[in-house]
Amino acid sequence: QVQLVESGGGLVQAGGSLRLSCAASGRIFSINVMGWYRQAPGKQRELVASLTSGGITNYADSVKGRFTISRDNAKNTVNLQMDSLKPEDTAVYYCNANLRTTVFTTRLLDYWGQGTQVTVSS
Repeated sequence: QVQLVESGGGLVQAGGSLRLSCAASGRIFSINVMGWYRQAPGKQRELVASLTSGGITNYADSVKGRFTISRDNAKNTVNLQMDSLKPEDTAVYYCNANLRTTVFTTRLLDYWGQGTQVTVSS
């Protein structure tokens, strides 16, 4: 019943910018953390950036100073502004939400979007 929908991926030249958005919908009581992961061919999925409900951010060293994660708690959305893109940023980007679905349980569950392709040409 929880769905994450990503948008904003595409093809961009090195040095350009993209803005990814992710909207969570369905039965959601509260969201603990929302974030972005990416996976390049032949690589492990890695954390790009995350943002807790309390406003704490975490960035991969490779994107610090270039990417900015933000949120709109009222809309259950998270955004990733990507500037100064490099070919090394090419990957499938996945939205992730760690959330509680009901007031009747304290269980936190992870949900994932379908992924959106980001390709940066040199």
